[in-house]
Amino acid sequence: MTRLLLVEDEERLVASLTDGLRTAQIDVTAARTGREGLDLATSRDFDIMVLDIGLPDQEGFTVLRRLRATGSDLPVIILTARTSAEDTVRGLERGADDYMPKPFSFDELLARIRLRCRKPVEGDPATAILEVGRCVLDPLNRTVEVDGEPVRLSNREFQLTHLLMSRAGSVVTRAEAMEHVWGSAARDNVLDVYIRYLRERMGSSAIKTVRGEGYQFVG
Repeated sequence: MTRLLLVEDEERLVASLTDGLRTAQIDVTAARTGREGLDLATSRDFDIMVLDIGLPDQEGFTVLRRLRATGSDLPVIILTARTSAEDTVRGLERGADDYMPKPFSFDELLARIRLRCRKPVEGDPATAILEVGRCVLDPLNRTVEVDGEPVRLSNREFQLTHLLMSRAGSVVTRAEAMEHVWGSAARDNVLDVYIRYLRERMGSSAIKTVRGEGYQFVG
């Protein structure tokens, strides 16, 4: 059973999400403050965290930053009533894997939770190790190396890297990348942010921009 940590202070939302997620066979632990959420995330074993930005004691952004500073790669979906591109980018920069603007559809949130928690299956062609230039990606163990050195990527960064490397030598259009990694609800500028992150981690020449078309992984 998927173990989910819900960090949210709005009582009605906590109650409705807890009921709905438990019906969907997801084990929910709720925290009402950022401090409680961070303590639970670093002391217990969860598969995913759903984190509100507007917490009473500290911003969810702060919780996320402190969580990532511990070395945790726990998938995090942020909930926010803020819809500006600046806040979206801010969340991604602190290590969020996904975001949901309030109000949101429960079914969409559930789908995103299940997507983030999906485990690769050995023997599936999609788990074949990819080698492109200086880069090696192992989908089954979810690892990436550049020149033999491990590169730490968030879940979304890994998804985008896998897509680009699996299509090495071909151009992946912006529309394809957005749909594959984020779905149709994501803001267009999110892709630009992630491409910048990947270039910082894997080398500025690893991903080529094909003007007017999209991106090509060259390693």
